[in-house]
Amino acid sequence: MIENYEKYLEFISEKINGFFERQKPYIKCRKGCAKCCKNAEFPYSFIEFKYLLSGFLTLDKEIQDIIEAQILAVVEAKKKFQGEKFLYDCPFLINDVCSVYPYRGIVCRTFGLIIQKKENETANKVPFCIHEGLNYSMVLDEEKNIISEKKYKELGISEAPLGFNISHKFLTDIAFEKKYNFEFGEKKTLIDWFENKEKK
Repeated sequence: MIENYEKYLEFISEKINGFFERQKPYIKCRKGCAKCCKNAEFPYSFIEFKYLLSGFLTLDKEIQDIIEAQILAVVEAKKKFQGEKFLYDCPFLINDVCSVYPYRGIVCRTFGLIIQKKENETANKVPFCIHEGLNYSMVLDEEKNIISEKKYKELGISEAPLGFNISHKFLTDIAFEKKYNFEFGEKKTLIDWFENKEKK
C-alpha cells in the first residue's frame, strides 16, 4: 500500500511543484523560514501518518530522541489546553528545518500557494504568511484583505496570482484512492495521532 501511496505522491508533487513554478514571482518560501510549520493543526490521514513515521525511522537515534521529546511536550500541552482549537509547532521541526522533509504530509507540500475557494466561500484562501511580508504580500490590498489585480499588473508579472484546487480534502479524495489502489484512512490532526498512540 505504501508503494501505491508513493506513486500518488509522485503524481501530486509534480502538479504542486508546477503550481509553485507558475507562481514563482509571488513565492518567498525558503529553507529555514518554517512559519508554515508553527502554530497550526496539521491535518493528516492515516497513510500520511504511517509514511511520516517511516521517515522518522530513517533518522539518527539522537534526532529521534529530540523529536520524541517534542512530541511528548506537545501532547502534554494539549492535555492542559482549555480553548477550542489547539495549535502547536510541528514536533518534527528542528532548528527551523523539517527533519523528515521527503516524508512530510500533503498539507505541508501545498502550503504557500493560494487555495481555490469552495462553493460556499466568497474568496480564495491565501497563506497566512501573506500578512508577514512573505508569499503574495506584494499583491495584497491590506485595506480590503484581498489580492489586488491592480498591484500585480503594476509589477508587470505575466502570471496572475491564482488559486489552485489543492485543499487537503480534495487531495485525499476517494478518487485518488481508486486510481492508485490505496486508502488514506481516518483523518485527524497530527498530534491527535500521537495522543492516541500514547493512550494505547
